[in-house]
Amino acid sequence: MDKSLDEMRALQTAQGVGIVPPVDMYETDKTIVVETPVPGVDPGKIEVTVENGILTIKGATERKTEVEDKNYYRKEVRQGVVFRQIALPAHANHETAEASFENGVLKVSIPKLQQETKSIKIDVKKQ
Repeated sequence: MDKSLDEMRALQTAQGVGIVPPVDMYETDKTIVVETPVPGVDPGKIEVTVENGILTIKGATERKTEVEDKNYYRKEVRQGVVFRQIALPAHANHETAEASFENGVLKVSIPKLQQETKSIKIDVKKQ
């Protein structure tokens, strides 16, 4: 995780302030889904990785034209590095994860591991 944070800091220094997009994470019967809006980011330049149970999303917004002599009344449209990390549940099978992009929303689908959940009884030993 330290490596990812160092990468984020380096990108922020090189390209401006970082943007931490909000995420929705939910599960269906067979899949864990992470959705995050990343408007203004070229889908071909989004990097999605999973390492040690951490989903990392990286990208950058780019302004094609920037006018230096604008006298802004308000400037709320941010640009820069998009970076987000999310801890995945232990039953996520990240080996077969898939990502798609539609209408400015990145959707990462991670199948669940096929496992049976059995209840077991654990005896308490007296010391």
